[in-house]
Amino acid sequence: MKKDIILSGVGGQGIVSIAAIIGTAALDLGLNLKQSEVHGMSQRGGDVMSNLRISDQEIHSDLIPEGKADLIISVEPLEALRHLPMLAPDGWLITNTNPYNNIANYPPIEDVLAEIEKVPNHIAIDADQIAKDIEARRSSNVVILGAACPFLELDPKTIEEAIKKLFGKKGEMTVNQNLEALKEGRSFAEHSCE
Repeated sequence: MKKDIILSGVGGQGIVSIAAIIGTAALDLGLNLKQSEVHGMSQRGGDVMSNLRISDQEIHSDLIPEGKADLIISVEPLEALRHLPMLAPDGWLITNTNPYNNIANYPPIEDVLAEIEKVPNHIAIDADQIAKDIEARRSSNVVILGAACPFLELDPKTIEEAIKKLFGKKGEMTVNQNLEALKEGRSFAEHSCE
């Protein structure tokens, strides 16, 4: 088992939480893990990117070569496009459809989504709306993670346990909101691939 994952988005959108959940689940399964630092101006709403590598074999580098990522998990659609050269030809792009419009010349969202549609293997999900619908507005990043679950090759129960472990100190309501967000994202992806 080997998964090379690019995590991307904008500072404050929960990239670190996605990495922590996947990493915790992988380690609980006894897998090897390497993660690069989160790059970007995460405290200023700037672009953020991280490499996350999981394998049942030894991992020699924390950086993913261009064109070799199995997954791009992005909480911002323009950031998904920025890292598209990292995606392997048979890789999957999982992205939110809602822009974080933090630059003056942000292209029309219709153009961004049209480019995402050109990626053969993609899931474009309105994670913000789903999070709002389940009354868990701060969990749109976990909705995105849920949409990526079918492609991670990790036991979904282990990801749920990682959420419980990581969010447990924030209380039962926060844990349950994130578990619901994960479930809704996974359900969306599974129905999209039918």
